[in-house]
Amino acid sequence: MVTSRWTAAPARTASPRRRGAVLERAILDAALEQLGTVGWNGLTMEGVAAGAQTGKAAVYRRWPSKEDLVADALSAELPPLDAAPDLGNVREDLVALCRTARDAMFSRPGFALRAIIHECDPSQSERFQALIVQGVVEPAVRMLHEVITRGIERGEVRAGAANSYVFDAIPAMMMYRSKVCGSEWSDQDLEEMIDRLMLPLLRPEAS
Repeated sequence: MVTSRWTAAPARTASPRRRGAVLERAILDAALEQLGTVGWNGLTMEGVAAGAQTGKAAVYRRWPSKEDLVADALSAELPPLDAAPDLGNVREDLVALCRTARDAMFSRPGFALRAIIHECDPSQSERFQALIVQGVVEPAVRMLHEVITRGIERGEVRAGAANSYVFDAIPAMMMYRSKVCGSEWSDQDLEEMIDRLMLPLLRPEAS
């Protein structure tokens, strides 16, 4: 059969137009991606719209500012920190907890959160203080408290070790090494931190 050059080409199927929750999810994903690649200062509503393959107006209709957009993106994506490990001894519990924290730090929302902490000026960062405290700081401290309290009950940890200075040690070390030294915290690095810093700090005093 001979096909005429005038035969109509098959009609292209138009991509379905995204709406509602599907479009919002694409915009939030694009915002996190932008934060992870260009940082807070480089993030623009136009760039987010391009990443989500939508119009700028669709972004502004839902979020009047990038602060509003980023706050919602982080709220939707921050990994839950709600189950303290219980592996039978304080060392293994702390190593497992640090691995969870490491994975969260180097996840997409973790990179986004660090961009905010490092780049926002004080007036901008106020918007995110409650989000950071409620979504990251308080759950991490709660899990450390649980792990260390169990260690005290088992006799592995000195009485009185469940205090704010001890709870700050792991997050402070991980953030410092990550930001200043560029450490990505391998499993070996985490184990050495627990063995050389935390266990001597927690060890019961000799009688």
